[in-house]
Amino acid sequence: MNVVDIQKLTKSFGTTQALKGIDLTVQQGEVHGFIGPNGAGKSTTIRILLGILRKTSGKVTLLGGDPWQDSVELHRRLLYVPGDVTLWPDLSGGETIDLLGRLHGGLDISRKKQLLERFQLDPTKKSGTYSKGNRQKVALVAAFSCEAELYLLDEPTSGLDPLMEVIFQECVAEVKKAGKTVLLSSHILSEVETLCDRVSIIRQGKIVESGTMSQLRHLTRTTVTVETDSTAIELEKLSGVYDLSRKGLKYRFSVDSNSMTKVLEALLPLGIRSLTAEPPSLEELFMRHYGDDLQEKGGV
Repeated sequence: MNVVDIQKLTKSFGTTQALKGIDLTVQQGEVHGFIGPNGAGKSTTIRILLGILRKTSGKVTLLGGDPWQDSVELHRRLLYVPGDVTLWPDLSGGETIDLLGRLHGGLDISRKKQLLERFQLDPTKKSGTYSKGNRQKVALVAAFSCEAELYLLDEPTSGLDPLMEVIFQECVAEVKKAGKTVLLSSHILSEVETLCDRVSIIRQGKIVESGTMSQLRHLTRTTVTVETDSTAIELEKLSGVYDLSRKGLKYRFSVDSNSMTKVLEALLPLGIRSLTAEPPSLEELFMRHYGDDLQEKGGV
C-alpha cells in the first residue's frame, strides 16, 4: 500500500513553477528520503501533502484521502515536524509539548519523559529562551511521544548537534520498527544514507532519480586505492576509469561500477599488494545531480 501517492503534481506561484509534474510514492512501513538543495521543491511538496497549499494540477493521495479536502481527518493520523519551529514564547517547553500532544489527541507520558532525557531538554524553561536546536527538540519530543501512521519530517534536525542527530536517528528507527511510515525531507546526506530504505532526488521542481539506496549507489563511481608489484601503465587507457593519480606503485582512481571487473582483471597480473575500494556515497550522487547548481550558488 502506498501511504503517499503523487502523480504529475505541479504547483505554480504566479509565473514561477515550483513543481513541474513530480511523481512520488511512499510505501507503508518505509523510511523514504526526499533530498535536494534548498529551493528544489521539497517543502512545497510537503505543504501540499499537509493541505496548507493547494496543488495547481496532478493527483495527490495521502493515507487514502485527499490532503486538501480531508485535511482535518488526515491530520489526526499524521505528525509533522518543520525545519524551523516557532513556539509560544511564554509557555515552557514541557507545556508546549503537552499542548501539542493534546491537539493531536494525547501523548504517551512515559515516552515523553524518556525522550526529554534522551534529547537532554529542560522542559521547565520558557520557549522564548530556547535556541533553535532546543526548539527543534521540543517539536521532536512532541512528535515521537504521540502515535501516528505517518511522520512528515521536513529538515527536522536543523540546528541539532551531531549527538542529538544520533538520538533522532534512533527515534526514526523505532517508529519504523513499529510499522510506521516516515517521509524525511533533508539535505543532510549522511542522515538520509543512514535511515532511508528508498530515496527520491528532486532538482528544480522535478524528481530526477528514485530508488533504493543500493540502486542509487550504482549510479556513482567507486574510489579504488591499489598498490601493485609492477607498473600499471594500462590503467588510464581502460574505459570507465577516471581521475587516476600515481605515487610510486600506488594508484588511486575512480571507476564506474560496470567497469570494475575489467579493472580487476587488468590489475591481477601485476601483483596486488594492497587494495581498498570505497563504495560510492550519497554525497557523490548528490554532487552528480547538483554539481552545476552548487558551483553557481557556492553551496547548498
